Amino acid sequence: MVGAGGIGCELLKNLVLTGFGEVDIIDLDTIDLSNLNRQFLFGHEHIKRSKALVAKETASRFNPRVKIEAHHANIKDPQFGLKWFKGFDIVFNALDNLDARRHVNKMCLAADVPLIESGTTGFNGQVQVIKKGVSECYDCSFKETPKTFPVCTIRSTPSLPIHCIVWAKSYLFAEILGTSEDDAPELDTTEDSENAKEIEKLREEAHALKRIRESMGTEDFPLQVFQKVFVDDIERLRSMEDMWKHRQKPALLNFDELKQQALGVGEAIADKDQVIWTVAENFAVFCTSLKTLSDRLDELRANNSLGNAAPVLSFDKDDKDTLDFVASAANLRSMIFGIDPKCEFEIKRESWSLEL
Repeated sequence: MVGAGGIGCELLKNLVLTGFGEVDIIDLDTIDLSNLNRQFLFGHEHIKRSKALVAKETASRFNPRVKIEAHHANIKDPQFGLKWFKGFDIVFNALDNLDARRHVNKMCLAADVPLIESGTTGFNGQVQVIKKGVSECYDCSFKETPKTFPVCTIRSTPSLPIHCIVWAKSYLFAEILGTSEDDAPELDTTEDSENAKEIEKLREEAHALKRIRESMGTEDFPLQVFQKVFVDDIERLRSMEDMWKHRQKPALLNFDELKQQALGVGEAIADKDQVIWTVAENFAVFCTSLKTLSDRLDELRANNSLGNAAPVLSFDKDDKDTLDFVASAANLRSMIFGIDPKCEFEIKRESWSLEL
């Protein structure tokens, strides 16, 4: 059984009470307070402990005759290879992301082991039986890329380029140059999305950015923004050791080092939208576009009629300056989290798909 969250708790209870003789559980996450309203195998005393290990402890009491093995790990880790999958009669998916689902689907097809795939979206649920040569597989039908993403993923544990694009567009751009998008449609801020603490932290960070915003127009404005989002916030995440036991710890960027590396980068690099920029090139585009946009905003403020609402900028994929800012910021964040960066043309396409 892959996943010990909302579906996994219910599923493990059913497997144990049905009388399955041996069950392996694998999950890389730890228990959070927000899990307790539905993941009934866990209690307050289990917060910060491994979901897989606690699920084993609790479910074993339902039927002591069942042998349960728990793995606090990532299903994509090398030890869970083809030979490991072939050791099972059936595999159950109880996952919450497309990437892991697709991985398990491929492994079960290669091992010729039946897979029961399940998932939820809001109040809707789905179950699919996957058997090689008998039924269609998980990837046989088109899966639309989600257009909303949990705040905890966007803020703390991005794993895909789109997570960094949403962060740059709906959080960083909005807080620095636009209107705060607490209700941005790409951010899932529902109470049951395991986001409560992350939403509060995101708001705290937004308030800090608003204070930095007051220094717009000064020489060290780009440094202050860079230091906040690419150094201070990342150092805080790196200090959460449990979060990185089974994930790659984010790297730190250095403003002065990148400034030195970017000396040879010309402004023409921003026009090469189908080339994946280096870290120094992304830094150069980030600083240039931030200055251009802050100058534009200053000019709007200077021409603002007395009594009118303070002017703000809005992201537009066809506005080269706003696109440069979002693309370079998204790529810098991707590089920090070990995610492959994208060319600006691809980022433009993905930011457009978010608006459909």
